Amino acid sequence: MKEFNTTGVCVPDMHYMVDTNPKLEKIIELIRKGKYFTINRSRQYGKTTMLLGIENRLKEKYQIISISFEGIGEEPFYTNSAFVKTFLELCADAFRFTDIAEEDARE
Repeated sequence: MKEFNTTGVCVPDMHYMVDTNPKLEKIIELIRKGKYFTINRSRQYGKTTMLLGIENRLKEKYQIISISFEGIGEEPFYTNSAFVKTFLELCADAFRFTDIAEEDARE
């Protein structure tokens, strides 16, 4: 039985959700055209759910690399060099995870 979810990512089979497919289609079209866009709303508006929907739609055609700045603290934002160092470390971790997942899939 479905329930309302107010604490994290919504799963359509488990949670009541607004149909975001029209919005998702517009975003996918922007990506296909090489356009820039932002996803910015306040808490609990479905930003993470939308990003996961984009990832699921594009993972067959594109290499998806997910990184998060959540939990890294304030220090990386003090200087440009601190930010770049942290950003590259997050990317490297995402690439390492991706490589392992791809290797496991091949076996």
